[in-house]
Amino acid sequence: MTTMESLIGLVNRIQRACTMLGDYGGGDNNAFSSLWEALPSVAVVGGQSSGKSSVLESIVGRDFLPRGSGIVTRRPLVLQLHKTEDGSQEYAEFLHLARRKFTDFSLVRKEIQDETDRITGKTKQISPVPIHLSIYSPNVVNLTLIDLPGLTKVAVEGQPESIVQDIESMVQTYVEKPNCIILAISPANQDIATSDAIKLAREVDPTGDRTFGVLTKLDLMDKGTNALDVLEGRSYRLQHPWVGIVNRSQADINKNVDMIVARRKEREYFATSPDYGHLASKMGSEYLAKLLSKHLESVIRARIPSITSLINKSIDELESEMDHLGRPIAVDAGAQLYTILEMCRAFERIYKEHLEGGRPGGDRIYGVFDNQLPAALRKLPFDRHLSPHNVRKVVSEADGYQPHLIAPEQGYRRLIDGALNYFRGPAEASVDAVHFVLKELVRKSIGETQELRRFPTLQAEIAAASNEALERFREDGRKTVVRLVDMESSYLTVDFFRRLPQEVEKGGNPAASTTDRYAEGHFRRIGSNVSSYVGMVSETLKNTIPKAVVFCQVREAKQSLLNHFYIQIGKKEGKQLSLLLDEDPALMERRQQCAKRLELYKAARDEIDSVSWAR
Repeated sequence: MTTMESLIGLVNRIQRACTMLGDYGGGDNNAFSSLWEALPSVAVVGGQSSGKSSVLESIVGRDFLPRGSGIVTRRPLVLQLHKTEDGSQEYAEFLHLARRKFTDFSLVRKEIQDETDRITGKTKQISPVPIHLSIYSPNVVNLTLIDLPGLTKVAVEGQPESIVQDIESMVQTYVEKPNCIILAISPANQDIATSDAIKLAREVDPTGDRTFGVLTKLDLMDKGTNALDVLEGRSYRLQHPWVGIVNRSQADINKNVDMIVARRKEREYFATSPDYGHLASKMGSEYLAKLLSKHLESVIRARIPSITSLINKSIDELESEMDHLGRPIAVDAGAQLYTILEMCRAFERIYKEHLEGGRPGGDRIYGVFDNQLPAALRKLPFDRHLSPHNVRKVVSEADGYQPHLIAPEQGYRRLIDGALNYFRGPAEASVDAVHFVLKELVRKSIGETQELRRFPTLQAEIAAASNEALERFREDGRKTVVRLVDMESSYLTVDFFRRLPQEVEKGGNPAASTTDRYAEGHFRRIGSNVSSYVGMVSETLKNTIPKAVVFCQVREAKQSLLNHFYIQIGKKEGKQLSLLLDEDPALMERRQQCAKRLELYKAARDEIDSVSWAR
């Protein structure tokens, strides 16, 4: 195989692989579809009944396209020709019928028609969804040709009024791409000035650098006329030479004249023509195929640096995505257990970073202690509890039938017990608030652990085990902070009581004190004394509750969040471990697609390098 055939064959293989992977022009706007667009291809453009199908069949050397009057090509046909070894069997493959080889080309024609009808129905509607067909033959050159619906000027019965603009827009999406070579088909028996193909080509390629003019039906021109003005570039000049084609006549088609015979007749026509004999070596479908192939080679050579750069960029992106998606999981239980433990450690590492300040979130725990707890303590209803009216009521109930003599000790105790009981609410609320933060950080850390994204079942198991552990820590925290409150209630500070008798002595008049004992000032003073004691306890709890919460919940979450889970996971067998590593099917599919693309692009890069060195 020559270097030229290697280059064009390589491009064909890349385009076909891109097509099989869904990375073809018109797809998502990313580096992968850009690779397709960076590779040159040939779009066949012409008006209806201009002879497009015959030109394609002449290049292929096979009768395989649907025929008929009006609009026959109703979907783009991406035709990839692959040159094979001499003597090998010709066959065709459709992308939508994987692994099925067509050796009967009449069945290829039928499948094109059926696949068109599948999308458009048996109507005259069109669709931009392409049909992908590959033909492998020793009688072709390596090319990618795109057969597009024929341009038309009016809508016929059964077609929408917008059909003219719809077809033109569809064709333009292909030919406006800078790497698209335009094969503009015009019939010789019509004025070139009215050619739909030339008109469209001029709009997207005004310099004519990408346009090849093809003149069909030379044998059907009026007697005494010829197309030399066009073929020799006097009527409309292009950067590339015009090529004349003589298609099979309708009689030949009806008689199923072999394409090899038709090619021979075409060569004889130009060789013996008094008008075109001097151009015979540069006319005909065989010459057109070679001309396109040679031009493709020069285009590909010029594009090799940019194609290589784009392939390298795609490889980098794919390898990065493969790292992101993770590598395939081993099948043996030991490796699976190791993988699970490694992912659990990665999760715990991120969780600790949240708590210790490496990632956001842990500061919310400090917010509970610095804002929520003090605010809750300030809102406790001590004013109501220690109002003179309530103090009188509590003291009187504590005294019973015999009023207190000096200081109402039992009344004090009841007032203090009642006040301290209010601390349970803020203490338990602090435990719950920190529990909520810890639980939220579990969810956040699981989402940030890249390794876990592949395994929704393992994510759920880790979340459940973490939340179960946090519930145990919360219960321990609740018991501890309630115990702190109960400790304050169980033993009051003695110095507080020792101050009370001295106040009577300082008064100097016990009788006056006795008289004042049931006045509002007396109960207000009792309330003030209790308030001072409660304030002292509040300051103590404001410091000890955070210590208890951190010790019982935060510290345990950092040190032993998954300890119980590790014990349970160590008891599981291989099948149970496999269930935990049951990947999200979408991720598995994405990894397979990435692996295929990566293999494609690396092979393409290697081939380009080998072809480049062979130049």
